[in-house]
Amino acid sequence: MKPKTISALLQGARAVLQNNGIQSAALDARLLLQAASGLFHEQIIADADAVLDPRSIQIFEHYVARRALFEPVSRILGSREFYGRVYRVTPAVLDPRADTECVVELALGLIDDACTFLDIGTGSGAIAITLCAERKDWKGVASDISQQALDVAKDNALANTVGQQLQFHCASWFDGLSERFDLIISNPPYIKSAASLMRDVKDFDPHLALFGGEDGLEAYRAIAQGAASHLKSNGFVVVEIGAGQNDEVVNIFSAHNFKTVKSVNDLSG
Repeated sequence: MKPKTISALLQGARAVLQNNGIQSAALDARLLLQAASGLFHEQIIADADAVLDPRSIQIFEHYVARRALFEPVSRILGSREFYGRVYRVTPAVLDPRADTECVVELALGLIDDACTFLDIGTGSGAIAITLCAERKDWKGVASDISQQALDVAKDNALANTVGQQLQFHCASWFDGLSERFDLIISNPPYIKSAASLMRDVKDFDPHLALFGGEDGLEAYRAIAQGAASHLKSNGFVVVEIGAGQNDEVVNIFSAHNFKTVKSVNDLSG
């Protein structure tokens, strides 16, 4: 059998993924080939007629088979880029999305000086770590109900050299916390049911980080209720919300006497 070239491997992988309903087949195939071979994008283009070693081909084909079952590329490779930095992801944490970068941008624009913050449901630590990496005079507490998630967040904090700016707290919502913060931030669970989710999310993200009760709003009620006793005067709360939840979330926080409650669109609108 004639050895398969890089070009042929990519073409075959794209076909497999497209036939299984993967919309980003071309991009995913390239990313998986890069990871399996150790080659850069430029090398793949320049050496399209080159033949990979058998071990790299085996790894690549294994990756493609997993992606064909809708496992996200980030979970196959064990890492995800967020705000220009690389984060380790495991089955214990939510896969950070680009839309959540808008939450970080909003928070960074609210406070110019030194800041103490609480990141509720930190997961991989992407939000808390990014805030610390962007502002060296910011310090925070990253909390999560899952110790496994916190272990991942700790590793990511060390890898991104912000470990000294963060404390890690295993608890539900505000349990065990007595201090007040300049900022409370969260990407909480807000999905109503699994029916509307893509398989990439439903089958691979931890359900604890996805589902927010029957109406998807339980997290916002808990944050709004507890924030008053954990927020400094003139402090801020920044939360990610789901599509169609704007009015309900605004009403929840307004009912707890928060002022200037407003929403900002993410990358998806």
